[in-house]
Amino acid sequence: MNFQQLRAVREATRTGFNLTEVAGVLHTSQPGISRQIRELEDELGIDIFVRAGKRLTRLTPPGEAVLPIVERMLLEADNLKRVGDDFNAQDTGRLSIAATHSQARYALPTVVRDFRQIYPKVTLLLHQGSPKQVAEMLLSGEADIGVATEALAQYESLVALPCYRWTHSIVVPPGHELLDIDGPITLEHLARHPIITYETGYTGRAHIDDAFAKAGLTPDIVLSAMDADVIKTYVELGMGVGIVASIAFDAERDRTLRALDARHLFEINLTRLAVRRGTWLRGYVYAFIEAFAPTLSRPVVERALAGDVHAE
Repeated sequence: MNFQQLRAVREATRTGFNLTEVAGVLHTSQPGISRQIRELEDELGIDIFVRAGKRLTRLTPPGEAVLPIVERMLLEADNLKRVGDDFNAQDTGRLSIAATHSQARYALPTVVRDFRQIYPKVTLLLHQGSPKQVAEMLLSGEADIGVATEALAQYESLVALPCYRWTHSIVVPPGHELLDIDGPITLEHLARHPIITYETGYTGRAHIDDAFAKAGLTPDIVLSAMDADVIKTYVELGMGVGIVASIAFDAERDRTLRALDARHLFEINLTRLAVRRGTWLRGYVYAFIEAFAPTLSRPVVERALAGDVHAE
């Protein structure tokens, strides 16, 4: 048994049993992948995969039992390497961060800048995606840290830690009639206008939909996007009223728009930072986490990784 055999099994599952793709990921040949899998099956005395001719189609029941063990063994092998790297080159390495657009655009920049000043020898990789894609990048090992508001807490294999709470704002062009309303804006006021906001599954969209549904209102959402800057662009063009994360509006930068507080209309949102459960984090990763969310000190994160539900 060797790690290349274990990687072949893991990647075969991740790629939907496409051995050509596995060969590309592991930089070897398709026959080599097939041989490695078969040799492991022979050693274990079981079939890990169901086959149709030479093609793998799914995991067998024994394969379903073997896969989590394979994942753990490969994770621990990565952890061993991280331990060695941390002691041999404490301030040198790589940190991969996956985040939604709103987090990458508005919440992370100053943290990334300050981190680079302290750890100039750490290479940073920033990936953007939907909350589900952020979770998948963590689970696959492509990302070390994930930041999103939705989805992360739904995965048992991730430790998702609360970072900060935020609210929504309504954005309109200068002179819009909503600016002349005497008193707090209501959902009824908003429902009279076309609305531009986030795609389903992004940046608190579920709370927006829930609020209108509870009020018995059906908003006229004429455009949805994952990017607050895109939303604001179409609001500037007069296509509708925008609903964006409050952190996405800056009065100095967004001079052609006006913002109205919507915290009384929609439920408060919670952004979380997640890491893969069982991962050994290097020292500078803890430093980045605490820079992003000061409440997440190294002892707090370590307790959460050790299974302390109160820390999570």
